[in-house]
Amino acid sequence: MTQHDEQRPPRPGDWIEVNAIGGGPSRTGMILEVLGREGQEHFRVRWDEEHETIHFPAQGTRVLHEPPASAPR
Repeated sequence: MTQHDEQRPPRPGDWIEVNAIGGGPSRTGMILEVLGREGQEHFRVRWDEEHETIHFPAQGTRVLHEPPASAPR
């Protein structure tokens, strides 16, 4: 399940933060493209490690409408 502001769906330019399994550091990435239909969105993301993937959100994924403090500048 993705957590996000119900008033505004995820869109390009938003960020996602994904909790690591086992308590490691979270990953952050910028949403480049929203794919799928409403309620079943998945995203093309440029991660903070500078690579891109398609991300299918699951529990532990949050959509942030502002860059997180850990985002690359």
